Amino acid sequence: MRHARWIWEALRQVYFGQEQVSLTPISGLSWPCRLVRRRNPLCVAQPLPGKVDDVYTVYMTKLTTNEKILRAAHKLFDREGADAVTMRRVAEIVGITPMAIYRHFANRETLLKRLSDDSFDAAAQDWQARTQDPDVVKRLAALLEPYLDYALAHPHLFEHAFSMQREDARRFPEDFRARRSPTLNVVADALIEGMRLGVLRKDDPWDVAMTLWAHAHGLIALYRAGRFSYDEARFRQFYFASIGRLLDGIKA
Repeated sequence: MRHARWIWEALRQVYFGQEQVSLTPISGLSWPCRLVRRRNPLCVAQPLPGKVDDVYTVYMTKLTTNEKILRAAHKLFDREGADAVTMRRVAEIVGITPMAIYRHFANRETLLKRLSDDSFDAAAQDWQARTQDPDVVKRLAALLEPYLDYALAHPHLFEHAFSMQREDARRFPEDFRARRSPTLNVVADALIEGMRLGVLRKDDPWDVAMTLWAHAHGLIALYRAGRFSYDEARFRQFYFASIGRLLDGIKA
C-alpha cells in the first residue's frame, strides 16, 4: 500500500502539471519511470545529481492552465461520463476559480467539443500509425483494432464521440468524401490502394469504408449493450474473425 500511494501521488502530480517529481523505484529504474512516462509523454526521467541510482527526478514541460483544464475534464469524462464534467468541478480540480475557467472555454459545450475533437485526433494518429503494412487486407484489419481498443478502454469518451447525436458531427457521404474525417480517410485510402492493385474488388471506396466502420461499430454497440455472453477476450476473437469474414468478401 505504501508503494501504491507514492506511485499514485507521483502520477497525480505529473498528470496535473507539476514540473518536477522525485521517485524512489521499487525495483530499479525502469519500471516506475516507464509508468510515469506512459502517463505523460512530456516527462523525462533523469538521475538526481550526486545521488545513487535508486532516486530519480521526472522533469516535464510545464502545462498551461488551458492544458490543465483539458486534462482534468478528460479524466472526469473518462471516469464518470459527460454529466460529471461541470465547469465548477473542473475548476476545483485545476485549482482556479469557477469564473476563471470561462476565460479559457466559453461554456461547457465548448469544452466537451474540444474533448471530442481531441479524441478524434488521438484516434486518427493511432490509425495513421498502422498504415505501414504492405498487405492491404492485413492493414485494413489492423486499422479497426484501435477502434475496439478505444471503445473498451474509454467507454464514456467513445460513446460521446461516436454514438451521440451532435450538431457538429460529420455526415455521410458529403463530409467523408470531402475528406473531413481523419480516421475514415485512412481506411478509404487503403481501400483505394487495394482496388488499384487488384487485391480488392472494384467498388466505391467510401461506401466500403463506411460499411467496414458500421460493421465494427455495430459489433461494439451490441457487446456494450450486453448482447454477447462472451468475456472481453472472447469478444475480441469474435470481433476480428467477423472483420476477417467481411474483408474476405471484398477481395478480388
